[in-house]
Amino acid sequence: MRNILYCLCQCTLGILQTLLGLFVFLFHIREKHYFYHGAVVTEWSDKSSVSLGMFVFVTAEPFFYDKLKDEYTMEELSSRLLVHEYGHTIQSILLGPLYLIIIGIPSTLWGFLPYCAKLRKVRQLSYFSFFTESWANALGENVTHQKSMEQLLID
Repeated sequence: MRNILYCLCQCTLGILQTLLGLFVFLFHIREKHYFYHGAVVTEWSDKSSVSLGMFVFVTAEPFFYDKLKDEYTMEELSSRLLVHEYGHTIQSILLGPLYLIIIGIPSTLWGFLPYCAKLRKVRQLSYFSFFTESWANALGENVTHQKSMEQLLID
């Protein structure tokens, strides 16, 4: 019942990002897919991960594993990353059509602008310290009762 409610909310409140996610999903139809708390998860070869409505696209091999392999296994990092991305899907429900403006754009800029990457490096800031990311961590942990990325330094 909980998964049905999740899907219903994503197909109403989160319809814009869910439609965009469906398009990306269809483009990656040959990749590995599975369900996670109602979300459709795709493991892809891209080095980054993204959530679009009820569709979650996670990297099959987190690029930051080499930096953290003394503390975490690949499986644990992948699991934590999935909890984090699932948190973004909850943001999608809560914010509805504003998700792409409030979360999507700022998160993308924080992750990919060279200035932001330099800022994170110089100040030793975690990527997950940004409001969009820390909120996704908290929501993912709250809903799944599993650990997310916390404040790990990944870049």
